[in-house]
Amino acid sequence: MRITHLDRVRMERAHVLAWPALNTANIDGWLWRSSGGGSQRANSVSTVDFTGTDVEHAVREVEARYHAISAVTRFQTFDETSPPGLKDVLQRRGYRHGEPTLTMFRHPQPGSEMPADVEIHDHPSEEWLGVYLDAITQNRRVVNVEIIRHIRAPHAFFAYRDGCAVVSTALCVIGHGCAVIECVATSARAQRQGAANAVLQALTHWTGQQGVDWIGLQVVRDNTAAVTLYQKQGFVAGATNTFWVRP
Repeated sequence: MRITHLDRVRMERAHVLAWPALNTANIDGWLWRSSGGGSQRANSVSTVDFTGTDVEHAVREVEARYHAISAVTRFQTFDETSPPGLKDVLQRRGYRHGEPTLTMFRHPQPGSEMPADVEIHDHPSEEWLGVYLDAITQNRRVVNVEIIRHIRAPHAFFAYRDGCAVVSTALCVIGHGCAVIECVATSARAQRQGAANAVLQALTHWTGQQGVDWIGLQVVRDNTAAVTLYQKQGFVAGATNTFWVRP
């Protein structure tokens, strides 16, 4: 599977679109994001595009904006970060990087089978939210619900129902020719019983009808269980993201 520079840039832009921060600003092409709560992505600077001429000045402006709201300064970089030397600038300024996140890719599969027990909706039900929110840390719950409500790009919510209860979830957002998977979660009682596989199969079926080139998702590199699940669904690692924080 060949993944080009343009594919990685498009996929990263799609991920930015799929998880919209509640407050944003343009700093020389970078997207400054602030939302509160515990989401790193929604409280960091996306570095897909840089249109300025002085990187150090732009970094200082980022720092000043976060300092003004008493927030941690955080940058998100990836393989095609602009400008390419940003990581060196951050290291010189004392930033430390966290655990890497993989961006995984696969092509859609038109005509794939739709699992019978998966529902697709244009909004999250209370059951869907219950399963998803139970799977994330408490400091992310309120803000993440707000972020989900702010999604403006075409999207769909997937829920696997085991009998009378939803036990597994996913969200798919379309943008820049890519379908981005978010909010994959399975209730504790349904772990390792094929629920997440069914949701991902339904998502693959749905994306095959959306005219996209790629399906993508981001997962912590050291989360071997999740990486293995996605590999079994045909995903391959195509880029690496890193969050940088100034102590």
